[in-house]
Amino acid sequence: MTVTTDAPGTLPTPADEARLWALIEAAWAELGAEPLALRQAVIDCDPADDDGDGPAYAIDAWLDAFLDRLGHLTAELTGQELTDLDRVVERKLHDIDREDIHEVTDGSDDGFLYARGFIVALGRAYYEAVRANPAMALLDADCEGMCYLFAHLHNDRFGSWPETGSGISRESFGNRVGWSA
Repeated sequence: MTVTTDAPGTLPTPADEARLWALIEAAWAELGAEPLALRQAVIDCDPADDDGDGPAYAIDAWLDAFLDRLGHLTAELTGQELTDLDRVVERKLHDIDREDIHEVTDGSDDGFLYARGFIVALGRAYYEAVRANPAMALLDADCEGMCYLFAHLHNDRFGSWPETGSGISRESFGNRVGWSA
């Protein structure tokens, strides 16, 4: 895997972004009412009031099933379609690779990547809430599987790692704009 940072490159299309968020919503919806309610509670909660036993952490029990559903929903996609989705995830992870979000989530290089994976996995509403107000992020919440899901699916199905052409890195501390010098 080649990783570069902040170079000009291919951007996700609005259609690809919409597809990602729709797939995430569909995967959560297929799991039923309980995880949907927990997810909404995370979006609506004040993280300062969560003592570690609330919905913000109860959703963890549903993340593997969510990723499994997302994989099933993309089973018929072409290699290009999976690459396009991976490019969107890569961009979303890169865009929230910021010092102010890290201050809330904490974590090492990998830990902060997985925390950002959790933010993306919960869907657009939570992603946008955290992006606008980093205090909405959660300490110790993570979803490692979301970070490279579409890249792994591409590799499993087509025998190669997708080349997104984005010129950015999803890895932690790669978004120079998000960090003070």
